[in-house]
Amino acid sequence: MADFKALAKDTVIYGASSIIGRFLNYLLVPLYTYKITAASGGYGVVTNMYAYTALLLVVLTFGMETTFFRFANKEEENPRKVFSTILVMVSVVAAVFVGLVFAFLGPISSALGYSAHPEYVWTMAVVVALDAFQAILFALLRYQKRPIKFAALKLLFIFLNIGINLFVFLILPKITSFELHVKWVFYINLFCTAFITLFFFKEIKGIGVGFDPKLAKRLLSYSWPILVLGIAGILNQTADKILYPLVDKSAAATVQLGIYGACAKIAMIMAMITQAFRYAYEPFVFDRKSAGTTLEDRKETYSKGMRYFLIFTLLAFLAVMAYIGVLRYIIHRSYWEGLRVVPIVMAAEIMMGVYFNLSFWYKLIDKTLWGAVFSGISCIALFAVNIAFIPKYGYMACAWGGVVGYGTAMLLSYFVGQKYYPIDYKLKDLGIYVLAAAVLFAGMLLVNRYLPVWGAILVNTALLGVFAVLIVKKERIDIPAILIKIKSKVKH
Repeated sequence: MADFKALAKDTVIYGASSIIGRFLNYLLVPLYTYKITAASGGYGVVTNMYAYTALLLVVLTFGMETTFFRFANKEEENPRKVFSTILVMVSVVAAVFVGLVFAFLGPISSALGYSAHPEYVWTMAVVVALDAFQAILFALLRYQKRPIKFAALKLLFIFLNIGINLFVFLILPKITSFELHVKWVFYINLFCTAFITLFFFKEIKGIGVGFDPKLAKRLLSYSWPILVLGIAGILNQTADKILYPLVDKSAAATVQLGIYGACAKIAMIMAMITQAFRYAYEPFVFDRKSAGTTLEDRKETYSKGMRYFLIFTLLAFLAVMAYIGVLRYIIHRSYWEGLRVVPIVMAAEIMMGVYFNLSFWYKLIDKTLWGAVFSGISCIALFAVNIAFIPKYGYMACAWGGVVGYGTAMLLSYFVGQKYYPIDYKLKDLGIYVLAAAVLFAGMLLVNRYLPVWGAILVNTALLGVFAVLIVKKERIDIPAILIKIKSKVKH
């Protein structure tokens, strides 16, 4: 129980930086959608470019975050040497990538459809290279259990990014003849990312431990399946935004992509929760002292982790749908036609989170090739849905493609995992929560359709309360005892 309390504490801190940071970052969504109208297609450019950078970040880190945790926790390895070797490897790859982009900037920009704006390409290339470098440094903070610095730097980036964006898009045009352009979104991101790198001076000194070629080979042997897994996984998240303008050649493609990208932002609370859980849970799982001393203890820990994750994400799903009448104001009215993708994208994100929880079995037995197989198959399924149905159904095909992709990976990982590393996830209990959430969601859809906004919020709050009561009853949560404990702590 003490270990789970430590996990919960770290999850709260990591979650604060992720969820609060993402929530604050939502200020940029109304800013961009109100200043860059749907009809202009400008937000479609932002959506498209950030999809490419997300994919490239996975390539440039090539599975080294997870590899770092695996090798740093091995008794026979020197954690400092592991960190130093990985940081050198990622730094060299990132530097070569940036050099190639600048060398072939013209052809790359033309291939992406931005021949008139190569600045989109080179700015985001430098950003993603710096992000890859920082990813290993942030992994070190997680390994050293320093969530405070981790959260502080994540939030500093968010506040700096928001502050400069507000100045550029709201204040500067009023006091000068400054002309707004989507390129400033990328310039600001570059400045903020570079600025945050300066705060890692102490950690960067660790690179002086040196580079171990033999260790590097073993690291690559472990990480390459994770790279394939990561590429397939990120394509499940970004392929729709990359494929859309390639499959749909119409003039409205960028406009439609912008609508989809803006509405999907509302659903990203699931990505925040999954990310916060992952930051705390990954080091926890690989540290056998925390996860449990025996195999059965560890399996019980993983089962409970899955249970708590699913409960919390289903609660978050219902909360978003309960208050969608208010949350929709995050984006401009011109984007509202795409709100129907929100529950679909959230469902896909829940499946992705479940898959993440299921994925530990092959990481723990060093069979990461399975992850590459699962994600590869799911990625093929997603591509097939998008390519086949985007021309007819537009961005709705993108939303359902995510469900098909993540659902495929989730099911494959579960059934194969039960053969190689069987865990009792107590599917009956999980099924009850899923069924209850589905029924309440159906009720919320009806309420949102036939009642005015504030009436819908009142009824939906009651429906949300029903799910909360179910959690309290099934998990045997002693609310009075918790309140007494909180009251006692407040007094002292």
